[in-house]
Amino acid sequence: MDFFEGQNPLVFLFLSIVLGGGVAFMAGRGQAKGWHSPISLVVFMLVMACALRFLHYALFQAHLLSITSFLRDGVVCEVFAFIGYRMTLARQMVEKYPWLYSRSGPFNWRNKVDA
Repeated sequence: MDFFEGQNPLVFLFLSIVLGGGVAFMAGRGQAKGWHSPISLVVFMLVMACALRFLHYALFQAHLLSITSFLRDGVVCEVFAFIGYRMTLARQMVEKYPWLYSRSGPFNWRNKVDA
């Protein structure tokens, strides 16, 4: 089974990773800044994957209703969105509650009492 389904890998790299991943990352940041649940990101990124599928179809004559390509684009969107969400949430927790939490890496925080 061909991962790119006959499409140029550079198209996938630019459209799905750079463009779609960047937008998904920013959407994840926006959800975290609004203190929204990460569950809503799943729904938003499914819509984003549909939009990416349409762009592949409209610009590069890819298959519109390809399940594997849709899942591939969906996974890329979900990963980038949750990275953006978690990074922003960790930064917010440390900045808004500095007496309670300290940074414990790019995606996490820890209680100052435990440290």
